[in-house]
Amino acid sequence: MAAVIGILRLDFKACIAYPLLKGNVKDRTMNTPPHNGPINPMPPYIVALFLVLVGIEAVLSLADRGIIGGAMGVGWRMSALEEYGFSPRVFWWMFENGIFPPEHLKRFVSYAFVHGTFTHALFAGVFVLALGKMVGEAFGAIATLAVFLVATVCGAVIYAVFVGGDRLLFGAYPGAYGLIGAFTYVLWLRLGQMGEAQVRAFSLIGMLLGIQLVFAVLFSGPKDWVADIGGFVAGFLLSFAVSPGGWTKILNKLRQRSD
Repeated sequence: MAAVIGILRLDFKACIAYPLLKGNVKDRTMNTPPHNGPINPMPPYIVALFLVLVGIEAVLSLADRGIIGGAMGVGWRMSALEEYGFSPRVFWWMFENGIFPPEHLKRFVSYAFVHGTFTHALFAGVFVLALGKMVGEAFGAIATLAVFLVATVCGAVIYAVFVGGDRLLFGAYPGAYGLIGAFTYVLWLRLGQMGEAQVRAFSLIGMLLGIQLVFAVLFSGPKDWVADIGGFVAGFLLSFAVSPGGWTKILNKLRQRSD
């Protein structure tokens, strides 16, 4: 129930902000047939990403309860975390030795698809659905998935650099926060065009990080939020290049400076 309430609240915030998005992506959507239904359709690639996240978690959750895999299934989650989780220690070992085995490079992305609990996976999926829908409508499929993947990788690197240690990083939150960064970029751009205070675009990330910091202080939890911040920054900055017309704007500015 909490997860359902969470996605409704997040989608409600997105719906409030959505009128700001329409003007920014007008050119991209001029040839898109209007949708007159009560609920806008979810982009299929976002649904597919959600199903992959939840599908993997469903297998691990069933194994945790002994429903599949028998006695060996109970250890599947731990084995998956050790095999696919991102390890700061392994990161620094590769960096110091200049050796980058594929079985360790995969961890920069694979960690996003393994979670600690069913609730962990469900909330991550909720964020991917809600933000992926809004960003997908503004950016399109390739750019949206690029934001998710780049934010996932950058979140892992930031975690290794600023947190380090032996604790594995796992879960899709850094990638989801990358989508928040892209969503923030669209709001930030549109608010600037309307002559309004662009700092309003950062209200969502401010609220989320504030909640995370409170929990971290009160319960001395893990510092995964550092990776989330890295994912958000990566998603926001990447949006300058992958948003509709973004790369062209960057090239034009570089030409103007060179002239």
